[in-house]
Amino acid sequence: MLENTMRIPPQNLEAEQALLGAILSNNRALEKVTEFLNPDCFSNPVHAKIYEICCQFNQQGRIADPITIKAYFKDDEALKSVGGTDYLAELAAASTNIINAYDYGRQILDCYIRRQMIALGTDIVNDAFDIALNDEAVGQIEQAEKRLYEIATGNDLSSGPKAIKDAMDTSLKTLQEAMNSPNGLSGVTTGLSDVDDVLSGLHNSDLIILAGRPGMGKSALALTIAYNAAVKFEEENKKEGVEKKSAAFFSLEMSAEQLASRILSAKAQIPGDKMRSGKINEEQFDELAAGASLLCRLPLFIDETSGITVSAIKNRARRLKRDKEKGLGLIVIDYLQLISSNSHAENRVQELSEMTRQLKIMAKELNVPVLVLSQLSRLVEQRDNKRPQLSDLRESGSIEQDADVVMFVFRENYYLKNDKPVQRANETTEKYNLRVIDWQKQLQESVNTAELIIAKHRHGKTATVPLYFNGEFGKFGNLQKAHK
Repeated sequence: MLENTMRIPPQNLEAEQALLGAILSNNRALEKVTEFLNPDCFSNPVHAKIYEICCQFNQQGRIADPITIKAYFKDDEALKSVGGTDYLAELAAASTNIINAYDYGRQILDCYIRRQMIALGTDIVNDAFDIALNDEAVGQIEQAEKRLYEIATGNDLSSGPKAIKDAMDTSLKTLQEAMNSPNGLSGVTTGLSDVDDVLSGLHNSDLIILAGRPGMGKSALALTIAYNAAVKFEEENKKEGVEKKSAAFFSLEMSAEQLASRILSAKAQIPGDKMRSGKINEEQFDELAAGASLLCRLPLFIDETSGITVSAIKNRARRLKRDKEKGLGLIVIDYLQLISSNSHAENRVQELSEMTRQLKIMAKELNVPVLVLSQLSRLVEQRDNKRPQLSDLRESGSIEQDADVVMFVFRENYYLKNDKPVQRANETTEKYNLRVIDWQKQLQESVNTAELIIAKHRHGKTATVPLYFNGEFGKFGNLQKAHK
């Protein structure tokens, strides 16, 4: 004879009865539980309805007790099955102290979360069996991760309004960390001292846009920042009692191998083309091997999935955030226009607007800085002064509005190389030669330099920061000059 293996979902009817009894005896008990407990949390439908009615009475400023609410259960068949309106009186009569209401509410919530997890598990199994043309397994995994995260965070008892005292304590703690930091940083370091001086690092919950035309070095700069942040994270992660952090680099254009090679090239100062062709000597190979050994220890993770969606990025970032051995301190996405969209927007501008909104929500939800690269339109090329400005973002949706920081990378040398003066009609050779000399001077002065134009900074000043740039190694660094 087969044993009945059906299991009853987690529930605590005694806790539900005790809480309802406390509420019916003293409505102040609601104050302890309404923040996190809703009618759906009750396993017994009768208890759920009693709780719902009590909440409605409380919102209307009316007293909810067995006498005032019994009229709403006059014809309730479910209540009749447990004793009718007399059951309300029994609950109130058997009530315990209001002090215990919070603990009862926590037990009810715990059982509810477990039931949600069971339901999710059942749905995962059923969805996996149901093979549909437009529902790939990878998409089902992403949805499952999203729902699991929503269960974990949707029932967070620490959410809700914060007292100004708590916010002030957090602010002072951040200030103290900045004071104790050797570089005076309150955010994640970029490793570029002049940039950190302006931004005080990259701050949690901020959406930072790094934009520029192709060839300006956006990817190289973003990789430099991710690498420098990972170096700092590795140093901090060794300390006792700290929350571990890592940098996550989502590359929609280049492979993980290409990015790793770029980092190695910059670290060992060996040109990337020589590495790809194998035209290096034994000494250079040893340098690369030593550099690779050091890089392998860095808390830097690269996701090379092309055409990834914001939802998938969020799910994978959550996974890192939940992993106590890895953690998450920075997200870099290269780049915005390559992200796939699941929206039904009428045009690409609306799609990008929705993406930047979701990316800002992700930054706030995960409480980490999110650095997103973005292409600029060709309109920049049509101006005499090709330095980007905020108006160049207008065709890219609501980037400027959603971003906390907007930065442009600009290399004048890139344009000067392709803009050698041509002798004009009726121009004397002497004047032409002077223009050539001036062009050569500008070309020489702009070699190995770049500008990071911080055009929007929600938390502070804007500035143009000069940087060192070596195109041979794809390396950005500090340039010992004052801000312009």
